[in-house]
Parts: sequence; structure tokens; C-alpha cells
Amino acid sequence: MNVFINDIPLILKKSNEKVYRHHYDLVLDAENHFTSKDLVGDVLIKRADPQLIDRIVRLMEVKKLKKLNSLTLVANKKKQLIEHLKDQFKIVKAGGGLVLKDGKILMIYRLGVWDLPKGKLNKGEKVEAGALREVEEECNITVEVLSKLPKTWHSYAYKGKKILKKTSWYLMACTDDSLMKPQAEEFIEEVRWMTPEEAMEVLPKAYTSIAFIVREYLQSLKSGKV
Repeated sequence: MNVFINDIPLILKKSNEKVYRHHYDLVLDAENHFTSKDLVGDVLIKRADPQLIDRIVRLMEVKKLKKLNSLTLVANKKKQLIEHLKDQFKIVKAGGGLVLKDGKILMIYRLGVWDLPKGKLNKGEKVEAGALREVEEECNITVEVLSKLPKTWHSYAYKGKKILKKTSWYLMACTDDSLMKPQAEEFIEEVRWMTPEEAMEVLPKAYTSIAFIVREYLQSLKSGKV
């Protein structure tokens, strides 16, 4: 489960998964005393439980943890922890795509941030169909699905409610971009084909969840998995 709270990755792992301590700047136990000021760099907390999840979510939502790059929680009961996390939010489902053409990636520029085309599913809409619709509407192109990509979850507040948006991502191929243009109603200013190198250059100006999806694709490309 790839969760992003205030654009910071919150990673949940089982206690029997391999964890390399040298990958982290700080390693804590759930019973250790710590404050938001201690959370710097990549942080690992062992023996996480529902009480810790509650505290962590509050910290990540309220405090501006500008020095925290990622937070990994290791738990004996990972599924129970995930369900406890979800219970704190209203779940909203969305779909989106990383679109390819001639080896290039389609990026959109919206509200000052580089992004991938995506949007909420309509009531009763199938996930893959919704992802295709959103991509085609936002960029005025036609696409087809090639394969699935990892899902992302990110939190935000809307009308006083805590929302956790689950986005199902798909790798897509563009079949026609002759009329490509940004959807102004969705505040999209630009739609641009980028080489992998160009996409990597703009990722610092993208949401962390978007950077995660692009990097996951490029990594799988390197390893020959796609």
C-alpha cells in the first residue's frame, strides 16, 4: 500500500519483510519517545500498532514535516494496521494513466505542478474504463491499456472531511493525439510528451505520488519487466 499524507510517503511493512537499517537516517521503536522535530530524512519505526498510526497521521496532517522524506512502519499485523488507517478516512476511488508514444511519456501541467492525467470514477464505473475516460478527457487523445501499474493512496481534506483517494494506475499507449489539447475545465495548462530523461528532470516539481509512479515505470523498463 503506497500511501502519501501531505505528499510524504508512509510505507507499511510486515515484520518478516527484509528491512535494511542502513537505508534509514533514524530507526525507532513504537515505544520510544519522539517528537515531530526528530522525524528527519528517511525514518523507520518498528513494532507499529494502531495507536502509533493515529499519532503518526495526526503529526503528518498537522505538522509541516519539511525535513521528513519518508516514514516506514513495521508491524506484526500489517493488514490490521492498513484497515485501521483506512477507517480514519472517507475512501474515494480514482483512475489514471502513464501514457506512452514512441518511447515518450505524457505529462500534464496543472496548478503549478507536473502531473499525470487522472480523475475520480463515476458512480458504478469500472476502474479501467474510468481511467481511460479521464485520460482521454483531460488530454483530448485516444488511448488503450497495456498493463497495470501500482496503486497509490493520498490524503487531503475536503469540506471538513478527511479523504483518502485510491488511484488505480495503468500503463497506456496513445493511439491518436492529432487533436491533443489540455482540458481547461480541469485547470490543465499544458500537455507535453517527454523523454524519460525530461520526465525525470521535472519530477522535483511533481507530487511525490506521481514521481513514485514514473520512477516505478522507468525502473521496470530498465529491468526489462515491461
